Amino acid sequence: MAEYRVLVVDDDPDIRNAIEIYLRIEGISVSKAADGQEAIRKVREEEVHLIVMDVMMPNLDGIQATLKIRENCNVPIIILSAKTEDHDKILGLNIGADDYIAKPFNPLELVARVKSQLRRFTGLGTQQIDRGDEQEIEVRGLVLNNRRKKVTLEGEEIRLTPTEFHILKLLMENTGRVFAIDEIYERVWKEPAFQPENTVAVHIRRIREKIEFNPREPKYVKVVWGIGYKMEG
Repeated sequence: MAEYRVLVVDDDPDIRNAIEIYLRIEGISVSKAADGQEAIRKVREEEVHLIVMDVMMPNLDGIQATLKIRENCNVPIIILSAKTEDHDKILGLNIGADDYIAKPFNPLELVARVKSQLRRFTGLGTQQIDRGDEQEIEVRGLVLNNRRKKVTLEGEEIRLTPTEFHILKLLMENTGRVFAIDEIYERVWKEPAFQPENTVAVHIRRIREKIEFNPREPKYVKVVWGIGYKMEG
């Protein structure tokens, strides 16, 4: 993964340097920022493929920085924070983060999460030209083009994060099938599920907000209470 660059944003230089060491061992290039303002500037000036974002920082915290970055950039963002309460995790996911790791963290787990997100983002961002099938899936005006990694609704493009795209792709490829929350997590995040309910639910809610006319009465992504979610055909 030597061609990929990760932006590590944390006001603690020891943490920035430690993460850099572990990522460089894996052949991943690292850029560093000490606060949210510097992170926003680097995203504008550099090619960044993933961001590891601390929450509590001076000048501009990670929440506000993530909101600003998400206005124009869909690269994966992993929130890194000492806050472990569910509502803080949900807040991070709600504002557009793709994953969340609590401090103190296991460096090997962080590296594994980074590599997993980079693999998904690579699939979304590939520039290879496929002369074959467009690999389109259509469900009542909702179209997912797997080659172009593009989703449109009634002809209008819908901007999704890499994680949102892969969840939607899983559901659209299996219209009518009910997926348990654990299975969605394991198939999209590519790791064993451990209390994934909030993580999956937040991503499903974000998808609904983007593709549903009325997210409270969805016509595409339906919940099957006590089981999971499905794409209505």
